[in-house]
Amino acid sequence: MPKPNVLDKPAAPQKLRADEDPQTYWRRHLRFGWWSLLIFLTLGIVLEAFHGFKVGAYLNVSNSTRRLLWTLAHAHGTALALVHLGFAGTVRHLTNWVGRTRAFASVSLTAASILLPGGFFLGGLVIYAGDPGLGILLVPLGAICLFLAVLFCALAATKHLR
Repeated sequence: MPKPNVLDKPAAPQKLRADEDPQTYWRRHLRFGWWSLLIFLTLGIVLEAFHGFKVGAYLNVSNSTRRLLWTLAHAHGTALALVHLGFAGTVRHLTNWVGRTRAFASVSLTAASILLPGGFFLGGLVIYAGDPGLGILLVPLGAICLFLAVLFCALAATKHLR
């Protein structure tokens, strides 16, 4: 009986690296989106409670900057959580969007989701004569990250949905 030739064997399906598998991105952004939505909606409930219990550290006129920044943290965090859910759906449908641009968009969106609301929140923790604290410096970095993530998603949608 002749020996089977190694070349005659069917090739085993190649396993994708975790950073190449669309399912990895889909799962990651679904989890991040739903958990961050829960966190930022909870922050909104806390802010409403501050209103209801007339917490001076939040409602006093001298703390209007804090109130604005924490409201912006809540709003941006909630919106970005929904963007993560949209990104998960985009990755799921654009199965041929692979490579560095998808990875960069994913990392940029996650960074934006931490930097933007985090910068607003930290900027409101300590206020200097009506001006936000140093945490506000994270906001422009988060905005750049968000811009790049959306740009790469728009380019991928344009390229792969023809």
